[in-house]
Amino acid sequence: MAVPRIVIVGGGFAGMETARRLERILGPAEARLRLVAPYSHQLYLPLLPHVASGILTPQSVAVPLRRLLHRTLLVPGQAVGVDPSAKAVVVHKINGETTVEHYDYLVLTPGSVTRQFDIPGVDRHAVGMKTLAEAAWVRDHVISQLDLAAASSDPIERETRLQFVVVGGGYAGTETAAYLHHLTTAAVKRYPGLDPSLVKWHLVDIAPRLMPELGDRLGAKALAILERRGLHVSLGVSVAEATADTVTLTDGRKLRCHTLIWTAGVAPSPLIATLDAETDRGRLVVRDDLAVRGLDGVFALGDAAAVPDLAKGPDAICPPTAQHAMRQGWKAAKNVAAALRGAPLTPYRHRDLGLVVDLGGVQAVSKPLGVELTGLPAQVVARGYHVGALRTVPARLRTLTNWTLNAMAGYDFVRTGFQAGRPATLKDFERTDAYLTPDLIASHTAPKAVDRRSTDVD
Repeated sequence: MAVPRIVIVGGGFAGMETARRLERILGPAEARLRLVAPYSHQLYLPLLPHVASGILTPQSVAVPLRRLLHRTLLVPGQAVGVDPSAKAVVVHKINGETTVEHYDYLVLTPGSVTRQFDIPGVDRHAVGMKTLAEAAWVRDHVISQLDLAAASSDPIERETRLQFVVVGGGYAGTETAAYLHHLTTAAVKRYPGLDPSLVKWHLVDIAPRLMPELGDRLGAKALAILERRGLHVSLGVSVAEATADTVTLTDGRKLRCHTLIWTAGVAPSPLIATLDAETDRGRLVVRDDLAVRGLDGVFALGDAAAVPDLAKGPDAICPPTAQHAMRQGWKAAKNVAAALRGAPLTPYRHRDLGLVVDLGGVQAVSKPLGVELTGLPAQVVARGYHVGALRTVPARLRTLTNWTLNAMAGYDFVRTGFQAGRPATLKDFERTDAYLTPDLIASHTAPKAVDRRSTDVD
């Protein structure tokens, strides 16, 4: 009898925790485990602003999957299509080869991509904060703007290079603006010819409040901290158009700048659209046990799945946060193992532990278990939560060491240059155009095509 094949798509919190827990639950003879992911690390997204500002090294937030997984075969590539009728996943490997992974059970955790809107110029001139490559590029770019401004005698060029726009008043955008403003405030002191007042950071969001999930008081406190530091926060405003050297806002203002960082929400991975399955605002609809309705042997969780939030009510959906993704991974592993063994599945339930927002230095706002904190106590909670969420001891030690070093020695202002010359758009970094149409998927999963590209041998 053939050993059942379990394929997990995605190496983030949800996918990694699913594989890790399955290794513990199932014996080697019970199932073959494969994890499909373009990168061999689990990325801790909440700390990307720390990487972009140079406080943390990439190794601090990129936990190697091979430290965590011991029996799971890592398939280095991007899942670009799913054929549930053939029980097959089409994978575009990192060497350009396209292969097919067959499954008996499939766990979909492809995550999310930066949400784009039909705004002229954003697709060509904005960069996100969803990948290590984007964080590294943003750091180099911001420092390069300071270098070029300092070397220029043209006042208009200086103004354009020293003005930065971040779109999105959620956690990612707020922390990105806060940390990069911290970086440039420290950096400009090393440029004797630059007037610090020329460095301007704009945080723009269409919502009327900053981070409404925090509540009125904490949201207002975060806004006051940012404005006191000198950030220009514009609420109820969005971007009307972007060009290579301007950002036009919907209130008519035209900001000269070469830097547009786009963090205006996330959208489920385009992989979900390749399945003929029910979705809720793009997220795959699943039962409370994480199984996908109407698709045999398929489970979905994390940012790309509309998982019922039983702790909040029958109509609530779990937010796309790391704490939910991690715990959904644990539950998915138990339910996949139960399905394989013919046991009943159990529902996912988790009561939210709260929210943390790190604004740099000793400033933060946090709401652990509903308790509102600001200042140093909030910062201790925020950083303690992040350290606890990192999945290996080396990652925790690197993070604590880098934070300590930054607190003692301050910032360094070095351009690495390894991203120089590469296209810097959301599509280029997040590969949102790599997914296949149903016809192309079928061309890879049809019996004759599969015979030519069998992937069933380890």
